[in-house]
Amino acid sequence: MNKEQQELRKKSPVQIKNKKASFEYIFVDTYTAGIVLTGTEIKSVRLGKASLVDAFCYINNGEVWVKGMNISPYFYGSYSNHEAKRDRKLLLTKREIRRLAEDSKTPGYTIVPTLMFIDGHGRAKVDIALARGKKEYDKRQTLKEKEDRREMDRAIKHF
Repeated sequence: MNKEQQELRKKSPVQIKNKKASFEYIFVDTYTAGIVLTGTEIKSVRLGKASLVDAFCYINNGEVWVKGMNISPYFYGSYSNHEAKRDRKLLLTKREIRRLAEDSKTPGYTIVPTLMFIDGHGRAKVDIALARGKKEYDKRQTLKEKEDRREMDRAIKHF
């Protein structure tokens, strides 16, 4: 990911993060994918009414799907409102799908969504990562590093 893409993500009015994924997994490779949404779903995402907790991706018939993503029903939607937890299709190139399929077959590897954002054209995008599960000692190390960063920030703030 280059600096221009990082700037785009920071400027996005909506950033829905999966904080649990960064604690549970080590990210090996990341991809940005489009997501197929209905009218009321994109309206809910623009309001920030979505959650990536407990979501994961799987590959079925050469297509990447995300399962477990919760997008709350749109408040002003009527009979045409969407189902909150349905499988949603991700849009990637064939080469990226092939690479993800090969790598995710390795034991211990999975595909998790890490960030959902709105790009400059108003489309919803999802950052997904090929991830490997962390061991217990890796999690303790992550917590220790986080606490050390907090202490350093506090010390800098007081001086």
